[in-house]
Amino acid sequence: MTKLLEQAVSAARNLPTEMQDDIARMMLSYAGDDERVIELSPEEEADLIEAQAEMARGEFATEAEVQTILSKYRL
Repeated sequence: MTKLLEQAVSAARNLPTEMQDDIARMMLSYAGDDERVIELSPEEEADLIEAQAEMARGEFATEAEVQTILSKYRL
């Protein structure tokens, strides 16, 4: 194990359990494990499927809509 990976694992030990599991899933995914990196709730999965369908239909926000949203969150 490299020093950097040892440092990352050491830092991860101090994180909450849920975050440790997320990191473990990502590492396993990079290592070739086919397990899903992120587990979606049924509602999140439905939202993702709908978003993918909207993209397939070419339904994207206009530049004006994007600017309106961005202007709300700019400091």
